[in-house]
Amino acid sequence: MGKIEDDEAIARLEAALYSAGRPLTIEELIKASGTESRAKTLALMTGIMKKTKSAFRALEIVSLPDGSYVFQLRPEYNTVIRKYASKPLLPTATLKTLSYVAYMQPISSKRLVEVRGSGVYLHLRLLEQLAYIEHQNVGRLKIYNTTEKFQKYFGIQGDKDLLKQKLFTKVRSSNQNSPSQSASQTEDVKPMTQNQ
Repeated sequence: MGKIEDDEAIARLEAALYSAGRPLTIEELIKASGTESRAKTLALMTGIMKKTKSAFRALEIVSLPDGSYVFQLRPEYNTVIRKYASKPLLPTATLKTLSYVAYMQPISSKRLVEVRGSGVYLHLRLLEQLAYIEHQNVGRLKIYNTTEKFQKYFGIQGDKDLLKQKLFTKVRSSNQNSPSQSASQTEDVKPMTQNQ
């Protein structure tokens, strides 16, 4: 196979990022570019990121903490395009589980099953594969937290405790606007629906 020209390698990288719909590892990008060089691929990715930043206002290419790259909509435009999107990033039930983990973290698998039902195990597996959550074993329990990738991908910045406090304040103020909910409904339902 002959040497791939830069323009062709760039086009291949853009096509791979656009069509993947998920973060791509540097190894996947090297293969897609055809350069067979990590340094060359990283240099091309830096150029593509700069070009994307100057050419688009709502789109971006982001380098995630795990070293992968994703072509995505800037988080501030998620609510604007929601009605136009044909397929959600995650099924609604999985997104509710992710919201609950984000709100209640650290949270045990036992508590998640009590609140979300036994289907939560499939949700947790998918969320861990996407690296949005991680767990630590504490005895026989698994304790779940969100990851830095979750924060970056969903455009959430800051310390987990501060984020939790902001979300709690938001939930509390929305509960005061709808006093007909019982305390148990507020505890289990409101945090999940805030991020839908």
